[in-house]
Amino acid sequence: MKRLAILGSTGSIGKNVLRIVEQFPDRFSVVALAGGRNINLLCEQLKRFSPQVAVVLDDALAHQLEERTKGMDGVEILHGEQGYKAAATLSSADLVVSAMVGSAGLLPTLAAISNGKPVALANKESLVMAGELLMQTARDKGVPIIPIDSEHSAIFQSLAGNRRQDLRQILLTASGGPFLDKPVQELDDISPEVALRHPTWDMGPKVTMDSATLMNKGLEVIEAKWLFDVPLESIRVVIHPESIVHSMVAYQDGSVIAQLSSPDMRIPIAYALSYPERLSTGLPHPDFVELGALTFIEPDLEKFPCLALAMEACMAGKTCPAVLNAANEVAVHAFLNHQIGFGRIEQIVRETMNQHKPVSKPGLSDILSADAWARRTAEENIRPPSPGSPRNNSHSAVRSAPVSLRTSPHSNTTPDPPRRRGQI
Repeated sequence: MKRLAILGSTGSIGKNVLRIVEQFPDRFSVVALAGGRNINLLCEQLKRFSPQVAVVLDDALAHQLEERTKGMDGVEILHGEQGYKAAATLSSADLVVSAMVGSAGLLPTLAAISNGKPVALANKESLVMAGELLMQTARDKGVPIIPIDSEHSAIFQSLAGNRRQDLRQILLTASGGPFLDKPVQELDDISPEVALRHPTWDMGPKVTMDSATLMNKGLEVIEAKWLFDVPLESIRVVIHPESIVHSMVAYQDGSVIAQLSSPDMRIPIAYALSYPERLSTGLPHPDFVELGALTFIEPDLEKFPCLALAMEACMAGKTCPAVLNAANEVAVHAFLNHQIGFGRIEQIVRETMNQHKPVSKPGLSDILSADAWARRTAEENIRPPSPGSPRNNSHSAVRSAPVSLRTSPHSNTTPDPPRRRGQI
């Protein structure tokens, strides 16, 4: 019986983790559930799974939860940063599922790793912000980090049993989001309601929005760099609208190994929970005859500049990825609240990045300071300046020209034109 501490239990990933737990009650139990503000759902989860610890965002929500759970013996209700850390380091937990959305997942994830807890990772922002720190801590503690994201799970599986020195390139697939075939000139009029209609995946609003701008794929590039210890030049992004090939690994002999499955998050979740075993989930394989052709398209960086911006931040390194992530969270929140238009998301992030003075070899305090600074600066960039008021001094941290998404250390070829299509 594997005992789970689930950080982000009320989100999309967390709910799917609990579906796997219910499907395999002889394999998994829950010792901690950390939600956010959704105490209605968290109450239901507490009744179904009877954990030792429940965590919510703040003291007021904790009091509400205590009132709602009177009569439930054995559940300790905690809140805030210390509560999330307590759930992540619970002595009875065998595996910590890091499924919180955004930068809030960094400190609990780091706490789990620092305390020697294996982590099933869905919180990509932890590695975007502090990839070097997290991976070094994991190596020092001998702690495995098993990816949950479908793309990184696919890479993880495609690397299994092969020599790392034979790796040539990681091919990171992306669905392309809801606006793949929409003309670029129509994107400025996009509403949040339309942007949240993802054609393939059922995700929370933040991840769905990042998929619409392709920022999510840029964050996943940074995550892959740290998770698999590869240079940026060895990662190529490929748009794959059918979302059947979840990612691929190319080797130096010309072979490419891919992981394919239907677009259902329970598949990579079940693998992360049971690794190295595979559970009989009952989920069907893709019907390749019915699918017909699988399509692959070169990303259009003029249409989706957030992807190029994330690549630039990855190349710049230092505290730039942390600033990228924080500014993006602020900009996406503003868009979802009808404060800015769709096209302003990338502009806000770039303006904030260009005002940043990067810190070399950042420690945790440097990363957290950069995160806080970026949030304040992004908010200022969202608000129109009053007449005569100065902006923060500009300090360019990223390149003005987009990086290539096709480069490889084994190839000197120039990038292909955007939107090149291929089918198999």
